[in-house]
Amino acid sequence: MKDYVIRVTAANGFIRGFAARTTDLVQEAQRLHGLSPVASAALGRTMTAAVMLGADMKGKKDTLSLIIKGDGPLGSVVVVATSGGYVKGYVANPKLDLPLNVHNKLDVAAAVGKNGRITVIKDLGLKEPYIGQANLISGEIAEDVAYYLTVSEQQPSAVALGVLVNPDCTVKAAGGFIIQALPGAPEDVIAAIEKKVSSSPSISRQFDEGRTPEEVLEGILGEHGMKVNAIVDVQFKCDCNRQRLKYILMGMDEKELIDIIENDKRAEVVCHYCNKKYIFEQEELKELLEQRRKNEENPY
Repeated sequence: MKDYVIRVTAANGFIRGFAARTTDLVQEAQRLHGLSPVASAALGRTMTAAVMLGADMKGKKDTLSLIIKGDGPLGSVVVVATSGGYVKGYVANPKLDLPLNVHNKLDVAAAVGKNGRITVIKDLGLKEPYIGQANLISGEIAEDVAYYLTVSEQQPSAVALGVLVNPDCTVKAAGGFIIQALPGAPEDVIAAIEKKVSSSPSISRQFDEGRTPEEVLEGILGEHGMKVNAIVDVQFKCDCNRQRLKYILMGMDEKELIDIIENDKRAEVVCHYCNKKYIFEQEELKELLEQRRKNEENPY
């Protein structure tokens, strides 16, 4: 089964939902970054949330950044998703190893930390991007995303995110859902959905058993006339390139760039998102330095 995200409505449009299978996506992130199990779980949950939030954007060039920054040893979790299902992301401490929690599960909350912020940045092609923030409330990420949606976007939401990791650190299953009640939704419908959500099996278990995103949401929204409105394939894709990284080198302090040219003779720049390495030899660095000086002399 391939990875994809769906967008649905139910209850005559008063309920909307998203569900995504992200097993291959999270496995690719694990492979690229050599993630530990707890880092895979944290990044995988964040990527799953981002791809569902991204599916709600309309423009082909729209992007959404989801940043989780707590006080735990994992450090920042940074994910960027497009409206077309492309996702990239990284964690500050990808090799973090922690003991299992009291429930014998990966301790994502301890890795992320409970004190910090969740930030969502939406670049919708407008003059300024939309930026929303909320405090972390658990570090488990699903609850934090739900809290953010409620307090920052005034959109009460049920959020489930899950990642199962094999003993060899590969990803066994990953996915999630977001269900939202729109203004005017009947109270009895909301109560029935809340009951279904609370009694549903864990989301990672459902995807591990082979359920599709449609089947996951059907189990919760099926009796309310669920309609699938969009299906988008999902994959890990980084848009880094040499030209973009050249600009980073040109933006360095001149003394620092000269030091690299004279002492290191070359520069190795690594993309945070995909770990791809770009090598810039001494002659190319000299050209960049010369271009930098010309730009300063003629800024316009």
